[in-house]
Amino acid sequence: MTRTSASPTGVDALILDYNGVLGLQPSTAMWTRLADLAEWPDRHLPSFQDAFWAPRNAYDAEELSDLAYWAKVLGHHPGPRWLRTLRDADTDMWTRTDPRVLDILYRARAAGLPMVLLSNAPAHLSNVLDATDWRRELMDDALYSARMRLCKPDPATYEHALAATGIADPAHVLFIDDREDNCQAAAELGLRTLHYTGQLSDLEQQLMPALADSTGS
Repeated sequence: MTRTSASPTGVDALILDYNGVLGLQPSTAMWTRLADLAEWPDRHLPSFQDAFWAPRNAYDAEELSDLAYWAKVLGHHPGPRWLRTLRDADTDMWTRTDPRVLDILYRARAAGLPMVLLSNAPAHLSNVLDATDWRRELMDDALYSARMRLCKPDPATYEHALAATGIADPAHVLFIDDREDNCQAAAELGLRTLHYTGQLSDLEQQLMPALADSTGS
């Protein structure tokens, strides 16, 4: 069902990135633990991170299985138990959330603002995020790259997310992401954008009418 715009100037729905917005970035200790589990030579974190990220888009888009991804990172195939250990430690790095951002989103949700999650995430992480309380309570829908087999900034990802909001006019939908290239791609489709850099005041300012409504309700 398509919703009509509630305001000629307001934000009538949100499309939200996960990591770097709701989700906290992994700490150095978490990266070090994963490198240790991977038995990375000399515990050289920068080279491990390079190896980790190089095939990540393909993994996020479900072009690589867990085994194929970690084989590319390590340079050889891990055994089943080692693979599960690596996958689970990887997933754990991305499941911490920012309580300050969640508080703002819960207030906006209380005012009736529709929300859709749009995240580049592999299949296992997608399943874990879907099982969280905040995902069930805040989001009307959640679109993950592994399920779409597409990663941001592919334009089709934003088109799917816009359709999920039920808002016909992209100018009434705010897309929030911590990556500027993702925001630029969304803006080219007519979405409002907020390049989120951790400043809560920027988020609050964009959602001011909804937050005021939630306070007064």
